[in-house]
Amino acid sequence: MDNSIEKLLKKHQLRRTPMRMEVLRILLESKNEAIAHPELERRLPDADRITLYRTLKSFEEKGLVHQVVDSGNAAKYALCKDDCTAHEHHDEHAHFHCQDCGKTVCLDTISTSTFQVPSGFKVAQTHLVLEGTCDNCGE
Repeated sequence: MDNSIEKLLKKHQLRRTPMRMEVLRILLESKNEAIAHPELERRLPDADRITLYRTLKSFEEKGLVHQVVDSGNAAKYALCKDDCTAHEHHDEHAHFHCQDCGKTVCLDTISTSTFQVPSGFKVAQTHLVLEGTCDNCGE
């Protein structure tokens, strides 16, 4: 996995640091699930809170992660698709938030870029969150 982490950092023109390596490892292991900042802090008990914040901010600015908004109060982060860059994010998709376990996952097949807004309106961000019970909790 270290090889794929190093490739991602290089692709997004980010230096290889222990914090960046660890955060990417967690995000890669989580697959399609968005991870909250407090959860990252819990998984990285020796991490400095400010360094973690700056790492996530750098990842977001470089097109490596996108911020997920759901009904919870904590910001969550998920890996972007391969075609996101520092200048252009392609994360116009819905998310699903489980009301039982709190898991939030990307729903890449549901696009949010097709909404029509009145003339003169400019959309800066779109957040579509579907809420309910995930496949693990609904069984």
